[in-house]
Amino acid sequence: MSDAAFEKKRKIWEESILDPVLDKFPERKETFVTGSGEQVERVYFSEKPDEEYLRKQGFPGQYPFTRGVQPTMYRGRFWTMRQYAGFGTAEESNKRYRYLLEQGQTGLSVAFDLPTQIGYDSDHPLCEGEIGKVGVAIDSLSDMEILFNQIPLDSVSTSMTINAPAAVLLAMYITVAEKQGIQAKMLRGTIQNDILKEYMARGTYIFPPAQSMRLITDIFCYCSDNVPKWNTISISGYHIREAGCTAAQEVAFTLADGIAYVEAAIEAGLNVDDFAPRLSFFFNAHNDLLEEVAKFRAARRLWGQIMKERFKAENPKSLMLRFHTQTAGSSLTAQQPDNNIVRVAIQTLAAVLGGTQSLHTNSRDEALSLPTEQAVRIALRTQQIVANESGIANTVDPLAGSYFVENLTDKIETEALEYIGKIDSMGGMVSSIENGYPQRKIQESAYEYQRDIERKERVVVGVNSYRVPEGPPEGLLKVDPSVAESQISKLDSIRNDRDNSAVNSSLEALQKAADSKDNLMPFILDSVRCYATLGEICRVLRDEFGEYRPSTVL
Repeated sequence: MSDAAFEKKRKIWEESILDPVLDKFPERKETFVTGSGEQVERVYFSEKPDEEYLRKQGFPGQYPFTRGVQPTMYRGRFWTMRQYAGFGTAEESNKRYRYLLEQGQTGLSVAFDLPTQIGYDSDHPLCEGEIGKVGVAIDSLSDMEILFNQIPLDSVSTSMTINAPAAVLLAMYITVAEKQGIQAKMLRGTIQNDILKEYMARGTYIFPPAQSMRLITDIFCYCSDNVPKWNTISISGYHIREAGCTAAQEVAFTLADGIAYVEAAIEAGLNVDDFAPRLSFFFNAHNDLLEEVAKFRAARRLWGQIMKERFKAENPKSLMLRFHTQTAGSSLTAQQPDNNIVRVAIQTLAAVLGGTQSLHTNSRDEALSLPTEQAVRIALRTQQIVANESGIANTVDPLAGSYFVENLTDKIETEALEYIGKIDSMGGMVSSIENGYPQRKIQESAYEYQRDIERKERVVVGVNSYRVPEGPPEGLLKVDPSVAESQISKLDSIRNDRDNSAVNSSLEALQKAADSKDNLMPFILDSVRCYATLGEICRVLRDEFGEYRPSTVL
């Protein structure tokens, strides 16, 4: 390609993609210079770009989006800095959220306890010992009102890590906003709502796959009309990677899940360009910095191709892979926990160099307990230092053109495509999960990784090398056992004070809707508004849909 031909394409990109974004969202006001005062350009290109270069790399903010989903990336604004938080009661978690917002966090990320994640009220016999332990306990709208007390939902973006009962928690959030006088169309945020990865990697499922997919597409349809700014699913590779898969498998299995959701939505009657722009993804950032950067670039390019070629999407936003990143919890060590600060800093660099849209950084003590306020502050400061002091946010896709990174990007894309082809040949992701294919691959990779550590073919500092004598950990955050008593007492009060006739009527209507083809979101909203509990709503759906029982995969 001649210099003149490239400059012509570049000018077209500037006029059609870059300039409209700059007009609407000007770049940050500070001067973009190196530590020595040298000017940093918005984006850098190969000295001799050819057609193959443009096919694979393109321009930032333009298909195939290898170089990022926005033409200015972090020169326009930094990624959303979230901290995944929630523990004990709604009152305690509300205090933590307000503290984080005061410290400069720009979005909330809600962790729910295990009873909430699997659709049980806190007084269910199976919940003993788990209430408020790994997240906040939410039993009814009353808890959600407390959780977001004095937090303006029209100006804060909220991510909720909830899957099987996602429709119920979203309904609670919408209702809290209504009580604040905020219309649903103004709400911004994400529900994870990704049930397929639960079957293969995480385990907080309730209903069988077909019924779970119905709930997901009902949310797609409802939000498309009523909550248009909401990301209705966060298709998650994070937990797949935490279970032990490789980088290429993380890309492959995550995008294969995405394909299954798109197919289900189309089958439900939605036009791909009506819902695809609100799909989002959730990836892991591991320690191998350059492989992780390549992984993110490969995932973007591959998803763009899938949406354009497989699903014939026409809206450019339908082709964009927008993603949240969390640093790797599985990389944190209980030994020498201060080392985790360094690991998280490396993983933060990987996520930002890879072009993430939002980021959660784990805290140093999370291999031992829920994080303390001090540990959370260090984790948040890690993001803020990378954003403001490292210089890597001053130019778009700073590692583009690295021979190693580009080679890794191609290899991960090729390997991921092979896995997706295998899944397609089995009839899609639901069928492959039922056959145990991704579960086996994850188990095999996890076994190989652990064996390498035990043979010291992989060094984990403080674990299999560079060990020191250590005393018991101190200053850990512990959830008071009285949380359970408090939560159960609140439940009793809710059931005594509400209009139980209205609750029963709403639950009966929900049961009839579940037995039909009606969209369930309006019925769930009605039940939530009259303070039906999470467990009561999920029990109706359990009775109608049944519960999933996995087969053993060896």
